[in-house]
Amino acid sequence: MVAENKKYCIIQNNESIEIESVPVLDYTDFSSEMIELLKQNENHCVSYFAFPQTDGLKFFAAIANDTTHRIFVLSHFLPRTAKQELDSITPQINALHIFEREIHENFGVGFPRHPWLKPVRFAHNRANKNLKINDYPFYKIESEELHEVGVGPVHAGIIEPGHFRFICNGEQVLHLEIQLGWQHRGVEQTMLDKQTLLQRNTVSESIAGDTTVGHSLAFANLMESLAGIETGAQLDIERAIALELERIAVHTADISALCTDVGYSLGANIFGILRTAIINQTQSWCGNRLGKGMIRVGGTHHPLTREIKNQILETLSKFEKQFVELAHLTYRLPSVENRFDEIGVVTEEQMRKIGAVGMVARMANIPRDIRVSHPSIAFEDYNYNSVVLPKGDVFSRFLLRRKEIKQSIAWIREVFRNEDFNIQSQSPVTELTLKPESLAVSLVEGWRGEICHVAVTGKNAELAHYKIKDPSMHNWKALELSLQNLEISDFPINNKSYNLSYCGFDL
Repeated sequence: MVAENKKYCIIQNNESIEIESVPVLDYTDFSSEMIELLKQNENHCVSYFAFPQTDGLKFFAAIANDTTHRIFVLSHFLPRTAKQELDSITPQINALHIFEREIHENFGVGFPRHPWLKPVRFAHNRANKNLKINDYPFYKIESEELHEVGVGPVHAGIIEPGHFRFICNGEQVLHLEIQLGWQHRGVEQTMLDKQTLLQRNTVSESIAGDTTVGHSLAFANLMESLAGIETGAQLDIERAIALELERIAVHTADISALCTDVGYSLGANIFGILRTAIINQTQSWCGNRLGKGMIRVGGTHHPLTREIKNQILETLSKFEKQFVELAHLTYRLPSVENRFDEIGVVTEEQMRKIGAVGMVARMANIPRDIRVSHPSIAFEDYNYNSVVLPKGDVFSRFLLRRKEIKQSIAWIREVFRNEDFNIQSQSPVTELTLKPESLAVSLVEGWRGEICHVAVTGKNAELAHYKIKDPSMHNWKALELSLQNLEISDFPINNKSYNLSYCGFDL
């Protein structure tokens, strides 16, 4: 239900709202309200963006309350005739740094007093095309005793491009700065350029290839909200099961990779085999191991039948028996513990400052989980108990994955115990009519964390703007912080313990 006051509107997850119902504030009131809301620990900014209109820039911010399921929507308008500068909110609310940087890069809006006003991803349609990615203004420390180490963007393994610039005193890392944007694909603009629903749905599956279900689910939620499509309980359950299978598969693969990085070959091999069993189950269900084709707007081509339900239960039973035994062995192995424990520590205060989400928040004692704070699909009917750990080190990131895998398996079993999968599933829609001049926000807890998609429609019900935020947009900063005062040789294990998305950030 939409609620209003004089400064913002309040909506729920996956709810659409008429744009004219959102109060348009002058920037002084807009920034003051943002600061007031975001000083409260239960609130965090899920999206803040601008998009061009005929006579200026329209700004929207969506701030989620993690305890009341509410989303505050605020708006501001900057006329083209006005000075293209706004006072930065970042000095008061550090987590907004990335949003203001993106707005500055895309539209040339200045943010005086912003401490780090650097390009984000070198978008093809950025305001200042004179600034090239090879001229990125890295942070520097002038000293004859320090040296810089540059790694990437081309790496020795099969990995996406990213540049890591270390400032070191001998082997000790004093500062790490990560430069991304090397593979910017223009995904948000592509969403507008594509004309059919299927084309857009397919694009959403490729935002981050390891989060196919998460991102395509956020897209489907938005389209259904803006078109007034009601989804049935069966479809909601199917989507939630697919989301949790994706989480189990990638978490298992990450544990395998962590074992590889510390030379534990038994764990690397067996966890890799176990991950394959899960993605093969997804392929058996929908025809694709990554879940492509699983999520479609308004329905599904791959209903979860009783036969598939039994297959999933059998797969999870075999998986769990081997996983629990090996995870326990890995957990107690001294050589693994020595490389994981108290390595790459970040604090709760640091993670709140950068606006960390998902696993990166929860391993540092911040209970931020969209399945709990803004539940949708089956998570409204079947509660999910988040795993939260206090230490913020590599060991916590390993342990959180282990615990979340067990939790997701238990959650799937609970759903299966209470549901009869003999209901006629909805068929997907091929065309739809969106509400004109409306806005909708969709939040999904992908395996990395909070995915946020926002869609804005124009007066002719066309998509006027599409905004995407992968959890990695916030969480790359956590990797930078976790390397401070470590040896540079500790970088690979820290990097893998986060497994952040290059393409999800670059878009």
